[in-house]
Amino acid sequence: MSIQQVSSFAAGQWITPGAGARNIASAITGDVIATAGNDALDVQSMLDHARSVAGPALRALTFHDRARMLKALAAHLNQHKQTLYEASFDTGATQNDHMIDVDGGIGTMFVFASKGRREMPDGQVYLDGDVEQLSRHGTFLGQHICTPLQGVAVHINAFNFPVWGMLEKLAPTLLAGVPAIVKPATNSCYVTELAVRLMLDSGILPAGALQLVSGGLGDMLDHLGMMDVVSFTGSANTALKLRSNPVILENSVRFVAEQDSLNGSILGPDATPGTPEFDLFIKEVSREMTTKAGQKCTAVRRIIAPSAQVEAVIEALSARLAKTTIGDPRLDSTRMGALVSNSQKRDVLEKAAIIGQEATRVYGDPDNFAVDGADANKGAFVPPMLFHCADPDNAQRVHDTEAFGPVSTVMGYRDVDHAVALVNKGQGSLVASVITHDPEVARQVALGAGAYHGRLYFNNRDSMNESTGHGSPLPHMVHGGPGRAGGGEELGGVRGVMHYMQRTAIQGSPDILSAVGQTWVPGSTEIKGPAHPFTRKFGELAMGETLHSPSRIVTVEDIETFANFTGDTFYAHMDDDAAKRNPFFPGRVAHGYLLLSFAAGLFVEPNEGPVLANTGLDNLRFMKPVSAGDSIKVRLTVKKKTPRNEEYGEVRWHVTLTNQDDEQVAEYELLTMNAF
Repeated sequence: MSIQQVSSFAAGQWITPGAGARNIASAITGDVIATAGNDALDVQSMLDHARSVAGPALRALTFHDRARMLKALAAHLNQHKQTLYEASFDTGATQNDHMIDVDGGIGTMFVFASKGRREMPDGQVYLDGDVEQLSRHGTFLGQHICTPLQGVAVHINAFNFPVWGMLEKLAPTLLAGVPAIVKPATNSCYVTELAVRLMLDSGILPAGALQLVSGGLGDMLDHLGMMDVVSFTGSANTALKLRSNPVILENSVRFVAEQDSLNGSILGPDATPGTPEFDLFIKEVSREMTTKAGQKCTAVRRIIAPSAQVEAVIEALSARLAKTTIGDPRLDSTRMGALVSNSQKRDVLEKAAIIGQEATRVYGDPDNFAVDGADANKGAFVPPMLFHCADPDNAQRVHDTEAFGPVSTVMGYRDVDHAVALVNKGQGSLVASVITHDPEVARQVALGAGAYHGRLYFNNRDSMNESTGHGSPLPHMVHGGPGRAGGGEELGGVRGVMHYMQRTAIQGSPDILSAVGQTWVPGSTEIKGPAHPFTRKFGELAMGETLHSPSRIVTVEDIETFANFTGDTFYAHMDDDAAKRNPFFPGRVAHGYLLLSFAAGLFVEPNEGPVLANTGLDNLRFMKPVSAGDSIKVRLTVKKKTPRNEEYGEVRWHVTLTNQDDEQVAEYELLTMNAF
């Protein structure tokens, strides 16, 4: 059998293994299948290439350009995922495990591409929050903006998800406009290398946007500066060693860590045997123990059940685990494959023995179990192992020792407060789950345990058919946790992109803020267009282009007609005496929605034109009531333009209604789709 040479991609060149290379064995057979590593990599050249070549190219693109790039990458990988599946079997993963890793990673890229187009501007500056009024007359304002870091992101990934682990970091990094150097764990780096080759061969990425280190990083961290980021997934000990690097400390290099986690799952006191919740709990815990052979940072390590249900949980969970077929992951019948390596197998057995000092193993014997289609002694196979801790309050090892494999411990609790105390004894986790149909139990856990966990997952009969599972980090939601879990955050939609950007407070005049953010700010210069703005195509409209409407008097007849037509006969519009008793009104006032309708009548151009549809109204506020006899007029300004496709774009209009005394009575933002 030929041995694969797993290369690195550095400064535009593929570099084969050299001095310092190490062998990689198949998790199934124990035979050497690949070699990776090269101590001669020029890490400074890699960093310079990323900073000087890729960085400027990425920053020249808009967020939407980068989002389209991510979508194209995801689509390209999707076409080749079968190749990635085939390469992944030697990691010990099953076909279902591949789908979590490969399909999950590709899906994450698609989500970030979509969020980039929908939630970020088609520009190079991201506005974070509203404009702040810093002066009485509005000539001096403040705004928070985010711009890409002008460095490189070094991604250090774990062995368990060679594709998802890379893509979930890479997607927000590239969307932010920052190049990445990816360093996968050596044991599974041959899968990551294949995924990187696919992306590079696609020609979609700018030169230097993605580089790969297969093997050790050498002294790369010693060359990082204030504009760089390290994003790490792995053990707490390795994270501590890396983040303690004097250069990282001295230069305040951003360090995002996702590390060991003693995640817990709580069976609610209402979830007794025979309920849908009890059955769901057994199913979820079993799945978390056996998926990826328990090699998931989100796997359930501590099973927390009412004391009265501990015996039933052990019995039901043992029966379900007994149906798990262990074997060669290429076999269709296999439900759990091997650990990634024999060294990992030794580590899991050592950690299980430590847990066994405080708990009794009630299921799974690592010295006596069946393996289909492979040799249990040569491959990195272990059975699911279930422990029972009778005294979790005084135990320590079950709350601080993670056997990174199919190992979990059952423990009992007296009441919900006790369950919360037990789940928090892990000193910070990525996720804790609660299976309950009682909303008050969920609220009690959220208040008591929320600060200790990066994610709380609640599930029951109402949500179980659509829920994604305790162990599934979603790109929309943050992934990370406090304390032992590393104190970092990944994913979370646009929140994940912010880790690779700098938030800056800018202060200045309305015109300055408008120019920097490419979004018109009230008080900025207004532009008078050559014709009604609704007659002008998307590309013809300029930011700040403004229409001032004529005035319209609001009459009693208008108010009563609107009330009778709509059925909105609220007393403030119909009863003068009652309205006067309301401290907000001088007497009968016009409906707020009547004013919006009149505003539309004042600024709308009725003839067919480039305005295709009104798609929304945001940030509506009513500031001053309008009484019969008052007049209103409208200022309509192009606030922002966002292309959506080749045919039309979104125009965000700032709309202000003022009365006869030029006092503002209402304000909102109108969204329209305009043809190019």
